Amino acid sequence: MRKIVIAGNWKMYKTQAEAMEFLQGFMPHLNDVADDREVVLCVPFTALVSLSQSLHGSLIRLGAQNVHWETSGAYTGEVAAPMLTEIGVRYVIVGHSERRQYFGETDETVNLRLKAAQAAGLTPILCVGETKQQRDIGETESVIFSQLENGLTGIDQTNLVVAYEPIWAIGTGDTCESSEANRVIGLIRAQLTNPDVPIQYGGSVKPDNVDEILQQPEIDGALVGGASLQPDSFARIVNFSGGQ
Repeated sequence: MRKIVIAGNWKMYKTQAEAMEFLQGFMPHLNDVADDREVVLCVPFTALVSLSQSLHGSLIRLGAQNVHWETSGAYTGEVAAPMLTEIGVRYVIVGHSERRQYFGETDETVNLRLKAAQAAGLTPILCVGETKQQRDIGETESVIFSQLENGLTGIDQTNLVVAYEPIWAIGTGDTCESSEANRVIGLIRAQLTNPDVPIQYGGSVKPDNVDEILQQPEIDGALVGGASLQPDSFARIVNFSGGQ
């Protein structure tokens, strides 16, 4: 049975103090979270240690937003997988479109990061998705299939989450129609060797659309950006109604 994974991606938001304030507002909402749902907070590197200490024994899993492919070395500004596992990190986002767009991430470096994450026992969340231009000219499937083929070479699909994030829907307020998201995620699943890999939808997921999105049979959770920054908003998403 596929696991439901709801992950908040805080991106470059929240100081340590703001992160702790978030927790105080968020934790009381977790009392009734269904047992089949994994809740993950992917926070800035500076907040990882303080959150790890505060989350110990809770339902929330801690996630990072990137990881380097080497375990150590002269890579200024990067973070190695053993540095993350040492402080209790369980998940890591790999290949987010913002990393690809702004920081030169390629399918090849994504693959290296995935391998490093898994070698250290982390569960990577692999992000794939198309731009508006690619969708408009009918390249959605070919772009995503290429990202999967190149990114997943040599990857253990028993320790993996995939997130479909249409780039044109990230932070724009434009959400992919739930039926279309379900269709694309079904196509993604057909490309995988393990049909039980959780596949999330990401892209302007909000409290007022999460129920419809997560009622779709192929969608196993959400990777949430802006709506994960407010305790009440993210709590509503985590406690979505319905499901598969």
